[in-house]
Amino acid sequence: MNKNKKLHMFKNGRKIIFTAFQYLILIGLCYYILSPIFLKVSMSFMSENDLLDKLVVYIPRKISLWNYKTAASYLNYWEGLFNTFLISTFAGLIQMMVCTFIGYGLARFDFKGKGAIMLVVFLTIITPPMTYQTPMYLFFRYFDIFGILKATTGSVLNLMDSFWPLLILSVTGFGFKNGVYIYMMRQYFRGFPLELEEAAYVDGSGVFRTFWFVILPNAKSMLVTIFMFGFAWQWTDTLYSKMFFSRIKTLSNLLSKGFEGMMVAGKELGLKGGQPLTIALTGTYSLMVIIPLILIYIVVQKQVTEGIERSGIVG
Repeated sequence: MNKNKKLHMFKNGRKIIFTAFQYLILIGLCYYILSPIFLKVSMSFMSENDLLDKLVVYIPRKISLWNYKTAASYLNYWEGLFNTFLISTFAGLIQMMVCTFIGYGLARFDFKGKGAIMLVVFLTIITPPMTYQTPMYLFFRYFDIFGILKATTGSVLNLMDSFWPLLILSVTGFGFKNGVYIYMMRQYFRGFPLELEEAAYVDGSGVFRTFWFVILPNAKSMLVTIFMFGFAWQWTDTLYSKMFFSRIKTLSNLLSKGFEGMMVAGKELGLKGGQPLTIALTGTYSLMVIIPLILIYIVVQKQVTEGIERSGIVG
């Protein structure tokens, strides 16, 4: 009995030590990942004197909104926020509708060329956008439809700095990350109960009516998920925003130019680029970019989590 008791105690002790070691690693990783964020948040509320005081690290002596006001004024934050919200909502809604149609068709119908279409979808997922960045720019900069515009009017269209490039890409299923959204919707509809559709067909409902009144109402969580993915990726995108909206102020474009702008702010105050005030201003602006996304995600997190679980891409 004593021997079994000692063995049991040894196993329990080893289990406790192993669990404590796991928690220690997790705490260390969390600190490593979150400490820069906490520092950035803390610095954003520091006053000018606190930023220049080396004794102040995490907790400001005086809470101030000076960093937010300065960053917003130097980089036209409110104009960029409005434009980004408009563009992201526009792109998210169109991509949600188009990818839902394509995903449902690939999941439910058999037709010639289905395998080739899926291959193209996967290629859009694994191919870096930088590989076709130049051809895409030239296509929309000198836009023409099979040479018809050039032949009839003698000139081509310049669609840059407008919503047209984003609209055309989104409608044709070639928008930013559209391949991922199509695959998610396909996986979701493949697991959707076929009996519901068959019951609708028996009642005399057609394909489009069934899709509109049966499929879509039961796919709300996936629709919200696809919209949020499209909205968030467009919100933080720099590739398409720089290419298509060079003159339209968006948060991602302003953020990429933010360091240079804050360098000017620092120089006007007698600071160099690497000094705390400039770092705090650039960090504050980056927080101002992601805060709206966090607030929106808090509202729809339940639907997004449910949509990801049902998409079949996890687990």
